[in-house]
Amino acid sequence: MKRILILCALALLSVLPSSAAEAIFEPSGTYLYTRRGDSPLYLDFYEPAAGSADRSGTTLLFVFGGGFKTGERDAKWYQPWFRQLTEDGFRVVSIDYRLGLKDVQKMGPAQVNLLEKAIWMAVEDLFAATRYLADNSEALGVDPARIVICGSSAGAITVLQAEWARCNADPSAAVLPKDFRYAGVISFAGAVLSRKGAVRYGTEPAPTLLLHGTADKIVEYDKIHLLRNHFDGSSALTRLYAKNGYNYNTLRFKDRGHEIAGAMLPCYPETLRFLEANVLGGQKRIVDATVDDPSIAPTKLRSLSDIY
Repeated sequence: MKRILILCALALLSVLPSSAAEAIFEPSGTYLYTRRGDSPLYLDFYEPAAGSADRSGTTLLFVFGGGFKTGERDAKWYQPWFRQLTEDGFRVVSIDYRLGLKDVQKMGPAQVNLLEKAIWMAVEDLFAATRYLADNSEALGVDPARIVICGSSAGAITVLQAEWARCNADPSAAVLPKDFRYAGVISFAGAVLSRKGAVRYGTEPAPTLLLHGTADKIVEYDKIHLLRNHFDGSSALTRLYAKNGYNYNTLRFKDRGHEIAGAMLPCYPETLRFLEANVLGGQKRIVDATVDDPSIAPTKLRSLSDIY
């Protein structure tokens, strides 16, 4: 029961920003990519900076964090990272998605089901945004073969869950173009939720960068397993990727907690190396490193009660 409650607690994920933007970084365009009932969902485009490196249409499709309860696609603490990516020639697309837990007030065993529903809602919206980019690729300058999905906290769970769904031909992935593959996956403190047994991949996932604090108490760093319920974080996923010979980079931040969900700028050199080598360069460059980085200050968060 304790482990079930820990899994339920993931409904209250929180993103800790690494820094605030000094000035608003405005998107070059905003587009309606789908409607869910009466709710329009938008995405923001941040084009590569003038004179930046030619990345051949590579697009980072970003999913914000906030526990499936809150968050914004243009939150100010993401903007310095967006700016840095565009200055290095990448296009950034940051999306809305439905917040499936925004009205959940109390915790309990039933929240496992609510959390699962919220994750799949976010995945469905990510797939819809992907399809929009693919269908409008010529007009938008996007190469559908070079879309990298990335996310923070709840967004990291979303992108890892989406790639797991795509690799296992889950019905939610049917909206994607035929034979579609993401070019890469970047997860800042994410995990995969399976209610049907151990996490497995039917086909090889895209090159994946996993960044996680070893002391994260908000999103599980290793795994939670009870009966057929599995919640596999970065450490457990790394063991699976290594066993199956997948293409991955894992950065384990020693004694750090959920602050890694917001550590985009401190981790930028490693992120750029992964994008250049594993994604654009097509290299199977395997990294599994433990990092003790004093520039990323540890928080005092040890449980969800420290937040709420």
